[in-house]
Amino acid sequence: MIRAKTGPEVLFQMNWDRIEGNWKQFVGQARQKWGKLTDSDWQVVTGKKDELVGRIQERYGIAREEARREADEWARTLKEEQKMEQTQRATH
Repeated sequence: MIRAKTGPEVLFQMNWDRIEGNWKQFVGQARQKWGKLTDSDWQVVTGKKDELVGRIQERYGIAREEARREADEWARTLKEEQKMEQTQRATH
């Protein structure tokens, strides 16, 4: 049985779709966070969550679930930063 994604899963997917679509905008922040990833790693990742998680797992020697949590937390932080920027623009 295939279960449809709901709630937070959908929000994370929408956020990752946005990250992938605007990867050039976010890659600098990602490089700062995960400095052990190589240029070739970043060429493969290109905003794809599963690729990023796999590379984090590989380079940092951590469990896949931990790498996934790190990636999701980073994506959440990006979303919060964007909200703050939009709020600041709206008040100025």
